[in-house]
Amino acid sequence: MLKEKLEPYVEYCVEETRKVLDIDSPTGFTRKAAEFVMDEYRKLGYEPKMTTKGGILVKVAGENQEDALVLAAHIDTLGAMVSKVKENGNLEVSPLGGMNPNNAEAENCRIYTRFHGAYTGTFQLNNASIHVNGKYNDTSRAYSDMEVVLDEQVSSKDETLELGIMVGDIVCFDPRTVVTDKGYIKSRFLDDKLSVGILLGYAKFLKEEKVKPKRTIYHHITVYEEVGHGGAGSMPQHVTEMISVDMGCVGDGLSCTEHQVSICAKDSAGPYNYDVVTGLIQAAKDQELDFAVDVYPHYGSDVDCALNAGYDIRHGLIGSGVYASHGYERSHKDGVKNTLGLLVAYTTQS
Repeated sequence: MLKEKLEPYVEYCVEETRKVLDIDSPTGFTRKAAEFVMDEYRKLGYEPKMTTKGGILVKVAGENQEDALVLAAHIDTLGAMVSKVKENGNLEVSPLGGMNPNNAEAENCRIYTRFHGAYTGTFQLNNASIHVNGKYNDTSRAYSDMEVVLDEQVSSKDETLELGIMVGDIVCFDPRTVVTDKGYIKSRFLDDKLSVGILLGYAKFLKEEKVKPKRTIYHHITVYEEVGHGGAGSMPQHVTEMISVDMGCVGDGLSCTEHQVSICAKDSAGPYNYDVVTGLIQAAKDQELDFAVDVYPHYGSDVDCALNAGYDIRHGLIGSGVYASHGYERSHKDGVKNTLGLLVAYTTQS
């Protein structure tokens, strides 16, 4: 069975995920992470190319140019941008993507200036000392009520500006990655760096197991997914199908767990291609993979974006189950194994 071959590749997926998570890459600030991933594809024997937008496109398999498939994952994450240097020397920020300030409170962060290196700080509620602030419990956690407190001895706007910090600088939050002895993977930004690790594992599997799918298969590691246009460009010729490998939703009303691969039948943009979803389910059944089929209530993907851009393609969405999405997220090595297995099974079935 396929599952018996996957274990070493699962460990590779997780290690690659760790490495990518260590590289800050909020949407719009992804070059270093993209260059790292390109190098990993080169080590595996592939020839990746950087797109004009800054994503990665790489052909990983296949001969039939008339029925090509794109597997897409995104490397951009949530983050923030300095929107104001405050009179007290602290920073007001604006979110990059759907970073919820309630969720990011008290998180350590890095501020990347354009010309003067990086600084560290913490994202806090304004007047964050509960022994001083009598309205601490009643104050909303909105960006207007929060600030980045710099790890520098500054107390005025001018002192912060003298450090070289300015409006437009990028603020990156700590991922705090942990892999437990029981196989749980905990980190910010598993959405969608876990899937980037899985696609690298898939590419390694094809190469080392000498698997040659009949279709031409591309990987597209997109950027700007978190702001809605990651999959809107760089589509190779003769592509008829695109599958987004993103996080599978875990929560009330859904059946997926962190140990499964999720197959999405519908998200907030509408239903996924019926034949693609059916094919994914059949491939999972054939290989006895642990999977769930769900409807995601608040979700959009790179393939939704590609359709909105006008591409005439079939589309699907799968991913390892991830709990606490857009927060401090958690998945499991079982979910990685089932997702990797489904990719191999689906793309190699006759």
